[in-house]
Amino acid sequence: MQDSFGRGITYLRLSVTELCNLRCRYCMPEEGVCKKRHEEMLTQEEMLQAVRAAASLGITKLRITGGEPLVKPNIVELCRGAAATEGIREVCLTTNGTLLPQLAVPLREAGVKRLNISLDTLDAEKYRRITRLGSLEQALAGIEAALDAGFEKIKLNTVLIGGFNDDEIPQLAELTRRWNLDLRFIELMPMLDSDEFGPEAFLPYTVVTEKLPQLVPAAADGGVAKLFRLPGAQGNVGLISPVSAHFCAECNRIRLTADGKLKPCLHSSAEFPIKGLDYEGMREQIKTAILAKPQWHGALDYSHHSQAKRNMNQIGG
Repeated sequence: MQDSFGRGITYLRLSVTELCNLRCRYCMPEEGVCKKRHEEMLTQEEMLQAVRAAASLGITKLRITGGEPLVKPNIVELCRGAAATEGIREVCLTTNGTLLPQLAVPLREAGVKRLNISLDTLDAEKYRRITRLGSLEQALAGIEAALDAGFEKIKLNTVLIGGFNDDEIPQLAELTRRWNLDLRFIELMPMLDSDEFGPEAFLPYTVVTEKLPQLVPAAADGGVAKLFRLPGAQGNVGLISPVSAHFCAECNRIRLTADGKLKPCLHSSAEFPIKGLDYEGMREQIKTAILAKPQWHGALDYSHHSQAKRNMNQIGG
């Protein structure tokens, strides 16, 4: 289905939980989230019904997100049901990776084809600081488990934060030589609770090419990242620029939150509830959300925060 600006919408990002076993500073508050009542959240049956309704309207790619999706007890069953949905060609999952040693193989067997794994630093103390709770050793073990499980594609997501990890850009990029995977630097987005980050934290993606002049352009893969490669590397270095050079004109996605709200744009306050609707009701609401997708997300920088009115863990990273 096309939106009102002629963009084909083929990609649904489904958040299955707002909960997480980490507390990343750019994603959620230190105290975590106020747990909502069970009846406020989408059930597994409602999630899978929403996926079927979306697929009937032309959605072919599904990304499972959170919070941290792997803390959801029924995550493997949910992924299996999503992968079996007629019309869905690809199920991907975004995770912090810490639970992959136990779940990588079951997820692969359930039909998940691709993984995105968050990794913002290779310094153990800095990893603990940015995640508030996490262990770099566990995250690296998760990456190894994902590689061993044989996913079609693995991408590491690094949020670029001035004064925190910009000194590690070369070291992080070297992971594409060590492992057969891509590493993507993503500009820090000013979300609801990002006041602890000063203006120096919001770096443009061009700082990566400045620090890695040896990068050479790589073939596009249909995604939003500008792709490059280090000479002799196994994977690409991707640059994602939602702040300094937005890609709204090519955006093909909508989002569904764990509490049942369709968001036509990550940074818009517009939400369309689907919880409690039957299949046809969900289908009509998805149509409405697609047609309400804005042309662009508006000004987004240190002085102009996202209008989403939610933290990332409440939307789906």
